[in-house]
Amino acid sequence: MQLRISTRMLEDDVLVVDCVGRIVFGEESAVLRDTVKKLLTTNNRMVLNLSGITYIDSGGLGILVGLYTSTRDTGGALTLDNPPQRVVDLLQVTKLVR
Repeated sequence: MQLRISTRMLEDDVLVVDCVGRIVFGEESAVLRDTVKKLLTTNNRMVLNLSGITYIDSGGLGILVGLYTSTRDTGGALTLDNPPQRVVDLLQVTKLVR
């Protein structure tokens, strides 16, 4: 399943990026990276809703780390919401959980 991305704004000016599908190395992860980096120009408080993610590979994990770093570098905050257990396990194994 191709990665689908949609956005919505919460009342407290936090941007939610809803992700459905797979975050894998290649076009899907590039679209996510480019979308979030473009959104960072207007809002650096962001939540990635991962409840619809069915699979993530090491390239996708790298994209999440890169997005976290890019957001932090703008003085903002990026939060992962509702990550599937596979994402949680990967973050724990790679010691990226905080």
